[in-house]
Formats: sequence, structure tokens, C-alpha cells
Amino acid sequence: QVHVVESGGGLVQAGGSLRLSCAASGTIFRINFMGWYRQAPGKQRELVARITSGGSTNYANSVKGRFTISRDNAKNTVYLQMNSLEPEDTAVYYCNADLLLSRTLKDYNGWGQGTQVTVSS
Repeated sequence: QVHVVESGGGLVQAGGSLRLSCAASGTIFRINFMGWYRQAPGKQRELVARITSGGSTNYANSVKGRFTISRDNAKNTVYLQMNSLEPEDTAVYYCNADLLLSRTLKDYNGWGQGTQVTVSS
């Protein structure tokens, strides 16, 4: 069984910073990639940033230059450093992990429960 757990959301003023963390735990053989998505009220869930096991990253255009994704492979943990936050960044942020299970070597894709980020103007 695999668990994906986020932490670090909260309320911040525009221009401020927050750091989100996400840890995957359980019967994991290898993590292929981990990423952050967000969903604002009335909008579809969208990719914010993603990082592969080799460290390759990609970002949504709206966050390039402001957000940085990083990972600690030993801890199966990914971080999202968010700087220069804007009210438009307000959303529930979800962590996604794509991995291989240790016993079966089958693919598994799981989501965290989400963490609220609110940016006030």
C-alpha cells in the first residue's frame, strides 16, 4: 500500500512565499516522477510542476521563474518552493506520485489529499 501526503499550505499575502512538501511511503520500488497540481474553485485541475527521478523538471508557464520543484530521492519526498505568490495562485494543491510497487513491479499512480493555498491581495 502506498500513501501520498502533502503538507505546508496556508494563508499568505501577495508577494509572499510558501513551501509545500509531499512524501510518498509504502511498498515502493522506484518513483518515476512526482508532481504538483492545483485546482481553483470552478476550474479544472492543472499541472503546476513535475520532476522525474533523474531531476528533469517542467513547469506551467504561469509559475515559471516563481516556483521551484525539487526532490529528495532518499526520502521519496518532493518540495515546491513558491515565491512571489499572487492571488491567482489560490487553489488546493495536490501531489501526484507515479511509481513502481516493490512486490509486483506494477505501475502505481496516486494522489495526496490536497493542501489549501490562499494568497490574499
